Amino acid sequence: MSRKVIITCAVTGGIHTPSMSPHLPITPDEIAASAIEAAEAGAAIIHLHARDPKTGKPTQNPDLFMEFLPRIKQSTDAVLNLTTGGGLGMTLDERIAPAHRAQPEVTSLNMGSMNFSVAQLAAKRTEWKHEWEKPYIESTWKMIYPNTFDMIERIMVEIGQAYGTRFEFECYDIGHLYNLKMFVDRGLVKPPFFVQGVFGISGGMGADYETLMFFKQTADRLFGDDYRLSAFGIGKMQMPMLTMTALLGGNVRVGLEDSLYIGRGKLASSNAEQVRKIRHIVEELGMEIATPVEAREILGLKGGDRVAF
Repeated sequence: MSRKVIITCAVTGGIHTPSMSPHLPITPDEIAASAIEAAEAGAAIIHLHARDPKTGKPTQNPDLFMEFLPRIKQSTDAVLNLTTGGGLGMTLDERIAPAHRAQPEVTSLNMGSMNFSVAQLAAKRTEWKHEWEKPYIESTWKMIYPNTFDMIERIMVEIGQAYGTRFEFECYDIGHLYNLKMFVDRGLVKPPFFVQGVFGISGGMGADYETLMFFKQTADRLFGDDYRLSAFGIGKMQMPMLTMTALLGGNVRVGLEDSLYIGRGKLASSNAEQVRKIRHIVEELGMEIATPVEAREILGLKGGDRVAF
């Protein structure tokens, strides 16, 4: 594992809704400004979703992505990582449309179908800004998040092989590591593999240190020196899981997609606030954060001059 720690910042995501935090970036202007601020604070990679600027609902409209991607690129050297997960209930064609348009250096790639519930969040709130929010959150109790082998293969071929895009392999469970190994053995993706462990989603791995250790041990056994570990915890376990991951030699991901808070009961005022906090922790532990140039070298990326925005 590299001792240069790559900080990824996921600035808005497709789960949290506008009623949950006034600081969640919604419009293209807000997403661009928040991403630039996070990069200036030390994030080498910015993970991006889009929102309907009027309602805040997740959308994969490529036109909206193109309203903020060039602006972020002009203002920072950060690696821009586009979601292929999108929002719950979207078709695969909808989910990958922005990646086809932008041909980015990195996209996310969920490595398996799963139960994916955040329905418990609906019970914590009585007032909503928009009619879509509560039904959207509640619907996750009845939903399967589809990431079939066919869907995964399509993304690897249509996005990865076609454009030279690499992946943030999002693994919500131990079995997802074996799914990735199957595609590695078939030669559909090449090292280094950027393996992102996701801990704390209902339906996936729990956010505890023992599971993180087992996740790393399994990835070590399956991929050896051919992968780069990253991880994040959902909600209150965000910073504890990131600290443990850094101590294990891995990389970290923060952002309002993963947690709306900066401390117990205190909403984060921005994505940059979370970036600054984990940067402080990492540097106090005696490690250095990676620059975007170093992140590109560590992950074998094609470079920002070979994207379509």
